[in-house]
Amino acid sequence: MEYEIKTLGKFRYVEEGEGEPLVLLHGLFGALSNFMDLVDHFKKTHKVIIPILPLYDLSLLETSVSGLQRHFTKFVEAKGLKKMHLLGNSLGGHIALVYTLKHQDMLSSLILTGSSGLFENGMGETYPKRGDYEFIRKKTELTFYDPKIATKELVDEVYGIVNNRLKVIKIIALAKSAIRHNLGEELREITVPTCLIWGQNDTITPPMVAEEFHKLLPASELHWIDKCGHAAMMEVPGEFNVILTDFLSRHKNPA
Repeated sequence: MEYEIKTLGKFRYVEEGEGEPLVLLHGLFGALSNFMDLVDHFKKTHKVIIPILPLYDLSLLETSVSGLQRHFTKFVEAKGLKKMHLLGNSLGGHIALVYTLKHQDMLSSLILTGSSGLFENGMGETYPKRGDYEFIRKKTELTFYDPKIATKELVDEVYGIVNNRLKVIKIIALAKSAIRHNLGEELREITVPTCLIWGQNDTITPPMVAEEFHKLLPASELHWIDKCGHAAMMEVPGEFNVILTDFLSRHKNPA
């Protein structure tokens, strides 16, 4: 299903359903399609909002984890959101963590899946020469436990991004920023109920990353999904949604 992209000033976003706000932050190569099953499931019980992060539209100086967090903060203010359930995948998880450290009072809960912020394996040290489709296909397949999830449509999307010189510069800037903006002991300050949902076979943010997050985040619970890679909500949506439904039911906003 195609969702309508709404605008509010300079912000673009998807909004479906009614109820407590469940806000989803996508990753570096994240597309709206990554969250399709999740939106279809939770729009029946929540107001599901996906802000489209301006990964390639900020100035080079602002193209950073902090710059995207500032953009998201302004979006939250513009929408008048509060008491959100905030979910981030990959780079989106990193942005969610930086936001949470500054605005814990705005959240009812935090959900991280394949989040960066401690350690991640990216595309590698260097990007391939433009036009190396096979390299991009293999790298995209590594995101998943089942390489068949990396459809031609998805590979074409990533290929289109890395074939754009300006976008590649922005991707490298964001990847370097994520490595520089490494979180650690400060995560102990986050007391918001946190749900970690992790693919047991994630090679980008491996299981040890989830265990470290679990150790550092005092109010966290960790759930594993077997035979699953870096984008659990996309690869194993049924199991992911069951875990998240249970977690959200235990952390409803007080009436």
